[in-house]
Amino acid sequence: MITSSIAEAAHRLKQGQVLAYPTEAVWGLGCDPFNEQAFQDILELKHRPVEKGVILLAGHIQQVEHLLQDLNADIRQQVIASWSDRQPTERATTWLLPANESIPTWIKGQHPLVAVRVTTHPLCIELCQQFGGFIVSTSANPAGLAPAQSLDDAQAYFGNSLNYLQGDLGLSSEPSRILNALTGEVVRA
Repeated sequence: MITSSIAEAAHRLKQGQVLAYPTEAVWGLGCDPFNEQAFQDILELKHRPVEKGVILLAGHIQQVEHLLQDLNADIRQQVIASWSDRQPTERATTWLLPANESIPTWIKGQHPLVAVRVTTHPLCIELCQQFGGFIVSTSANPAGLAPAQSLDDAQAYFGNSLNYLQGDLGLSSEPSRILNALTGEVVRA
């Protein structure tokens, strides 16, 4: 199914289906992070091991506020500023944050932290809003291949095996950088 309706796409996520959608820089695959079967479907589509973990994409800081509680005030402010002060043309930042008991183990993979990004992409913001919270966000490509840059690319990879939300990529030229909030380590530059 291909749709331009964000409400329809959010409904499909709530039904446990996988969705391909444009993000800030590349196409992503998403699902309800609390639906283990939907998550397994993504892993099968990508040929990705569960141990790697995935990113959670939020439309607003309030959707991930509970994951910021264990950070010291300075780091918490740095994380929030990287999300709220970013211009759409700037590269997004994904943070590795302490994962509390609300985060399913399959989302984290073998890691004690969870990868989280608050987006500035209008379509993704509205998708998370319509869904009612954060969603899984992993690049739309089988492991080892380049991330999809268009709806056509995503369909070439996955055919009719999932749902597609039409839209344009954001203005960033590269996927998000990934930083560890606890150590400051750059995981993906």
